[in-house]
Amino acid sequence: MTSARSKIRAIITGTTGMVGEGVLNECLMHPDVEQVLVINRNPCGVSHPKLIEVLHSNFFDLSTIEPQLINYNACFFCLGVSSVGMKEEEYKRVTHDLTLHVASLLSGLNPDMVFCYVSGDGTDSTERGRIMWARIKGRTENDLLRLPFKRAFMFRPGFIHPTKGLKRTHNYYRALSWLYPVARQLIPNHVISLRELGVAMIHSVNTDFDQSILECKDIVKLAHTEQ
Repeated sequence: MTSARSKIRAIITGTTGMVGEGVLNECLMHPDVEQVLVINRNPCGVSHPKLIEVLHSNFFDLSTIEPQLINYNACFFCLGVSSVGMKEEEYKRVTHDLTLHVASLLSGLNPDMVFCYVSGDGTDSTERGRIMWARIKGRTENDLLRLPFKRAFMFRPGFIHPTKGLKRTHNYYRALSWLYPVARQLIPNHVISLRELGVAMIHSVNTDFDQSILECKDIVKLAHTEQ
């Protein structure tokens, strides 16, 4: 089931990372996306007629760039850090608090926005499990779903098969990419391609998908939904 189709004007965060770079790449190639605004601390190294890049160091204070964040109908929030070596309060600040600060601002500026958040396979919606990162991601998802967006989708990718030719692929994913065809057959509910993740986000803007929390199988389904 699809809604009235509209051209997409998307804000993307985290494009200096693997996931954000892949999502940006799909947006720049997709005919439904007419403009992309990326917000980075450092340049993403991409030039394209659709692309506007804003360099900004403090995501907890967006007041100086707030006027540039208006008139967008999608946000693909790909900014994130690994919890390895981080204390819980520090990880909560850069994962939950920062994300909610940005999302709260965007929901006020753009009430017709569809917000897509990259979470992770194993996220704990109860917020009470033993795994620190999963609890905090779960709290982040739950709080995002309470904001007054047009729609909000929580994407929970597992292993991500990288897009060939992109620069910011993690060595871990690059080293294991040869296993992707086998993993796709054996554990399809925990494996997706980076291209599918990006296309699914794009499709979410114009598709009345019936779930807000998307596991790998749901991401694949949305990516292959006819538009």
